[in-house]
Amino acid sequence: MNKIIRSKAPLRLGLSGGGTDVEPYCSIYGGYVLNATIDLYAYCTIEEIQEDKIIFVAADREEIQTENLELPVKYNGILDLHKAVYNRVIKDFNQSETLKLKITTFSDAPPGCGLGSSSTLVVAMLKAYVEMLKLPLGEYDIAHLAYEIERIDLGWSGGKQDQYAATFGGFNFIEFYEKNRVIVNPLRIKNWMINELESSIVLYDTGISRNSAKVIEEQIQNIVDENEGATKASHQLKKEAVLMKEALLKAEFSQMNEILKNSWDAKKKISSLISTPQIERAYKVAMEAGAYSGKITGAGGGGFIIFMVNPVKKPEIVKALNQQEGKTVNFHFTKYGTEAWIV
Repeated sequence: MNKIIRSKAPLRLGLSGGGTDVEPYCSIYGGYVLNATIDLYAYCTIEEIQEDKIIFVAADREEIQTENLELPVKYNGILDLHKAVYNRVIKDFNQSETLKLKITTFSDAPPGCGLGSSSTLVVAMLKAYVEMLKLPLGEYDIAHLAYEIERIDLGWSGGKQDQYAATFGGFNFIEFYEKNRVIVNPLRIKNWMINELESSIVLYDTGISRNSAKVIEEQIQNIVDENEGATKASHQLKKEAVLMKEALLKAEFSQMNEILKNSWDAKKKISSLISTPQIERAYKVAMEAGAYSGKITGAGGGGFIIFMVNPVKKPEIVKALNQQEGKTVNFHFTKYGTEAWIV
């Protein structure tokens, strides 16, 4: 029987500092991000096959690509992430000897949702290869490799936090510096605090899938051009990440509400594409229903919004938001990062 490997990696909520993990900001000034993984996942299955081919499948998107055993597998805009991971693993860890495989993936959230789904998918695929080939790669190695595959091999714009969140899991305060130096600081949050935070958050899917690259490219250009407003706003986001970490560790929830509000105000200043009329409408509806504060989780332009609420008022805020174009999504925080196993 052919070997079957499965893996999964958790998606994340960006609580504070998102945007300061993007080049060139983090190399020039250093970036800080606070995020936490949730029980929505990207999944991967790798099967050894007899035919002389490689089959890439995204089951949730109903996309399939069959390729000959030639390296590198060519990119054509369909399942390029799958191909890029395969190309890199075969080149770096299998002496460029091709493998006859079927790689199938699916995700609990669509691309462009702001929960780091693309990077999380790369991490899940890498973890499956690590298990299959018994590669000596630790968490930092997997996260950095995932970053290189997306940002260098494919040239896709984006930050660095998603790869590390998906690999490590849990609540993390992550520092980003020049020369790709990253430090992940896992936070020890008491269970009652995690429960209270879960009870105090409404996660709302705007239903808008956006191209995060456009948002991030404008953000990058603003830093390169030394746009004073955007640079100052990024500094503010970095400062808010430190304050959010302190508030979280001390369980100062009213402080967290205030920081989230300030972070959203600052985030909108780093690119004109971060907010939209639909996002502003949902924000207004939530505030009128009693939410304390909220912000986009991810690059912006669409995807998910986190609202901080009084748990007692949560049902009416959920009801009000569900009457809008999007929908609320239930979730729980998770403690573990990417995992893989042999069937």
